[in-house]
Amino acid sequence: MNIKLIAIGKTDNKNLQSLIDEYQKRLSFYIKFDLEIIPDIKNVKNLSESQQKEKEGELILAKTTPTDQLILLDENGKTFSSVGFSEELQKKMNSGVKTLVFVIGGPYGFSETVYAKAQGKISLSLMTFSHQMVRLFFIEQLYRGFTILKNEPYHHQ
Repeated sequence: MNIKLIAIGKTDNKNLQSLIDEYQKRLSFYIKFDLEIIPDIKNVKNLSESQQKEKEGELILAKTTPTDQLILLDENGKTFSSVGFSEELQKKMNSGVKTLVFVIGGPYGFSETVYAKAQGKISLSLMTFSHQMVRLFFIEQLYRGFTILKNEPYHHQ
């Protein structure tokens, strides 16, 4: 199985980017992982919230294929413990999913078109985090999930 994370806008904090790079490197020992960044949309001040979501949605869907399983990182999604998330990853691998695509939307969330194409939603927390921090938190949880599946000592219970 391949895992892809799609996110809107680049990470401009060098410290966060360094940590993201570190966890991407660690994750590469377990699975093929790609982080795809969609550049911020230009002239957003001339767009309504829904127009911005639509434009971002078109760019997100252009990065996916019909066979990808699309999971949105969304405040209204299902919550997991780290162990529960690792079990969900194992289920996806066992079910034969070829490419699992997680998406972090823009500042206003996702368009209705993206919601319609998604096969699931996950919430990392009831709290709100910056989109840049969510990337780090999510990639770390992916890494943690695989260390749990391999019974490695990274995660303590």
